[in-house]
Amino acid sequence: MHPLTYLQGYPEPLLAQVRALIAERRLGAVLEKRYPGVHDCATDRALWHYTQDLKSRYLRNAPPVNKVMYDSKIHVLKNALGLHTAVSRVQGGRLKAKAEIRIATVFRSAPEPFLRAIVVHELAHLKEKDHNKAFYQLCCHMEPQYHQLEFDIRLWLTQLSLAQDKV
Repeated sequence: MHPLTYLQGYPEPLLAQVRALIAERRLGAVLEKRYPGVHDCATDRALWHYTQDLKSRYLRNAPPVNKVMYDSKIHVLKNALGLHTAVSRVQGGRLKAKAEIRIATVFRSAPEPFLRAIVVHELAHLKEKDHNKAFYQLCCHMEPQYHQLEFDIRLWLTQLSLAQDKV
């Protein structure tokens, strides 16, 4: 049986349902039915515009995001789906901080709700650095289905892993 790497920490009854879907070879079909198609943000430029639209809608007063891009160096296996960084540089006598968001390239071919959940997660870090209650409240403010999407992303990654194991 395939290890449920992305679903660690979830209750056993839920994991049993996932194992049953995997055993019946239905996990991919269930996800495809729930989330048909992929988004159209295939380039870094399109991703930047997508992120800026969400930021301007929900986080107008947050610090600006200077760079948004897909990053092939992010390894999903290490539990990172995206990264937010603050790069600080000294320019003259001032300290300049620039915020960057990097999204794992696997999300180039993901359904749009999955990309939205990842971008929302990284944008929330502009205001809340830690994964605390306020952080998740902000995520849910920007995306009401955030927790369901986070779980479904983990299911999708499990399905991708299963398909890769077959190759």
